[in-house]
Amino acid sequence: MTRTALYPGSFDPITNGHLDILRQSLALADKVVVAIGIHPGKTPLFSFDERTHLIHAAAAEAFGDADAARIEVVSFSNLVVETARDFGAGYLVRGLRDGTDLDFEMQMAGTNGTLAPDIRTVFLPASPAVRHITATLVRQIAKMGGDITAFVPPAVAGPLKTQASTAVPLSGTTQTTE
Repeated sequence: MTRTALYPGSFDPITNGHLDILRQSLALADKVVVAIGIHPGKTPLFSFDERTHLIHAAAAEAFGDADAARIEVVSFSNLVVETARDFGAGYLVRGLRDGTDLDFEMQMAGTNGTLAPDIRTVFLPASPAVRHITATLVRQIAKMGGDITAFVPPAVAGPLKTQASTAVPLSGTTQTTE
C-alpha cells in the first residue's frame, strides 16, 4: 500500500523552507501531493501553472529526478481534507516554524480531525536554517529589489526577480514622475 501525504499551501513562491518540509515529507511517505490552495479573493504573484513548474524544477534540483518523481502538484479550492481523500492521502503535512505556527496548526488539526478522523495531521519542524523564511516576506523583499537568493531555490530566484519587478508596487512605495 502506498503511503500518500498531502502538503497544502499557497507556495507563492516555493521557498527553501517549503523544500525543507517537502524533503522531510518524502522521508515519511511514498508519494507527496503538493496541494496549491486557490482562493478567489487573492491574487498570487505566480499562476498555478507557474507555481507547478517552479515546484517541479526546485524539487528536481534539490532532490534529484527519482525523488522529484514522487511529487504530484495539484490545485484545490475545497476543504483540505476533501482534497486529501480525493488523492488517497492518509496524512496532512504541516510545517512548524515557531509557537505561533503551533497554536494555529493545532486548531486546524483539531478541526480537520473532526471532519476526517481517518486523516492524520503530521507536524514537521522547520530546520533552524530556514525557520525564519516566509513566502510573504520573500515576495516583499523581491518586490523591493532585495536579494532573495538565500530564501528560495536557484530555480525560483530568476523567475521571482522577474515577476516581482513587474508586480504592482507595494502600498506606501514612493513613486516619482518626470
